[in-house]
Amino acid sequence: MNEQKVSVVILAAGKGTRMKSAQAKVMHQVFFKPMIHHVLDALTPLPVHQTVVVTGHQAERVEQACAGYGARFARQHEQLGTGHAVLAAESSLSAAGEVVMILCGDTPLIRTGTLQAMINEHLAGSHKLTVMTTVVDDPTNYGRIIVSDSGHVQEIVEEKDASTAQKKIKEINAGIYCVEKNFLFSALRQVGTDNKQGEVYLTDIIAIAHSAGEQVQRFFCSRSEETLGVNSRYELSLAHATLQRRFLRRLMDQGVTCVLPDTITISGEVSIGRDTIISPNVSITGRTSIGDNCHVATFSCLVDSQLGDNVFVGEFSYLNGITVADNDRIVTCSCMNNKIAEQ
Repeated sequence: MNEQKVSVVILAAGKGTRMKSAQAKVMHQVFFKPMIHHVLDALTPLPVHQTVVVTGHQAERVEQACAGYGARFARQHEQLGTGHAVLAAESSLSAAGEVVMILCGDTPLIRTGTLQAMINEHLAGSHKLTVMTTVVDDPTNYGRIIVSDSGHVQEIVEEKDASTAQKKIKEINAGIYCVEKNFLFSALRQVGTDNKQGEVYLTDIIAIAHSAGEQVQRFFCSRSEETLGVNSRYELSLAHATLQRRFLRRLMDQGVTCVLPDTITISGEVSIGRDTIISPNVSITGRTSIGDNCHVATFSCLVDSQLGDNVFVGEFSYLNGITVADNDRIVTCSCMNNKIAEQ
């Protein structure tokens, strides 16, 4: 594989007006933590050279929330589009990074494996630019992929600028790119604001590359759910539900029984042992650990609690900060807060 160093730029400056919130969009909670944390978590296992987060709206709050990830920060002081946001990151990128992966802080469903596969494909080829695409049933609000006769990306047309025919295209821009750094910033300086939004579109670098005789590679993501951009409360709920399903599937694959999983809430830091049964309408959150062969009955709520092996928790019980010994039984309708229950 090509040994070029890869840097990452995460775009997190937007207000998120469709969220109808005073809070910065990337700070909204998805599966129990800010959605931008899921993007950073997906990047953490990758051998990237550096990560730069571009902030703008409520910049200090976003930067404080992301401080533990070792990222650098760049400020976009005016909201003048995605291309302008990437330009704001230029001075924060070290000279060592030769390829830049760009993604948005509002895509909490993207998987580490997908990002790694895209990087690998880009580095294996000779293209200056690779664009992630996917196909969706409803492409409304997404940029449409215009494909050349050779099968490469010729142009990306934004929703507001698309013709009626172009709006029927279902292959969309997933908003993730791998770009040769020198080409990226040279192209962005050629991008104007001649569009209905009066913004610097990052996507215009595709047309610049094509006009310069460069072929733009497509990296197709077959699981379109991974590319969901969260722009509304409804999409926020879809992202949360997807991450919850993924985590419950992981628990079940490890030997935990989840009865009617669509009714069960379990946060990502919870650990549960084999042959434990989680009944419907149960909530388990915080740093809770549950041993082997336990049973948590219907409508129970566990927060920051530690259960040993062979524990039974009766229906409608509430445990907060509780340690329960092996083989203990918590009776129905128990309410236990910051106490130690012993056998």
